[in-house]
Amino acid sequence: MPDQEPTKEERILRMVKRVLTDVAKDTYTRPGYRHPLSDGTVNGIRDCLALISARETELAEEAGRPMKMRPRFVDEPRNSVVVPLNVPGKKDRNKDRNG
Repeated sequence: MPDQEPTKEERILRMVKRVLTDVAKDTYTRPGYRHPLSDGTVNGIRDCLALISARETELAEEAGRPMKMRPRFVDEPRNSVVVPLNVPGKKDRNKDRNG
């Protein structure tokens, strides 16, 4: 499926989400210190972010696009690699119990 251009609503939601998370980052307060935003404002930001995420999910489902966006570290590999954990010379416990 080709990448679709985001709708105006999706662009608005993305920008509002970015601004709200920037406000949260810019006003971060170390534990033990009073936060500059009131508890009501902090809860309002959380509620807005939850509503934005829910609407983004609805829009993606309506457009038939999977929601694959997940936070990643810059140096995190994009593909998963499965590594077998068979240790040479070590007995299989299940074989010893059942056999």
